[in-house]
Amino acid sequence: QLQLVESGGGLVQPGGSLRLSCVASARSLDYYGIGWFRQAPGKEREGVSCISSSGGYTFYSDSVKGRFTISRDNAKNTVYLQINSAKPEDTAVYYCAAGWREWSGGFGEDEYDYWGQGTQVTVSS
Repeated sequence: QLQLVESGGGLVQPGGSLRLSCVASARSLDYYGIGWFRQAPGKEREGVSCISSSGGYTFYSDSVKGRFTISRDNAKNTVYLQINSAKPEDTAVYYCAAGWREWSGGFGEDEYDYWGQGTQVTVSS
């Protein structure tokens, strides 16, 4: 059973930066596609970014393209989400998720088998 733990969330001012981490345990992340999702209060969860097992493919939602960067270090069993030029509308709980056989590089939640518990990001002055 793969376990995912997010960290790095917190309070950041508009225009600021934050790096989220998603660390896996109990199993290697090497074969999993990883997605970052977020859920703001009163809204549905939405996909933000995803990355293939090798790191050679990345995808971003239009709302974060050019501001967020996803990366992974398989040796550390960790995936990162760098948030730059943060906006108040980025405020949400951020989740990472891992998918294997059904993963196809998108944000369909049925592509993902394992989910973390989330980390809160608040963008406010």
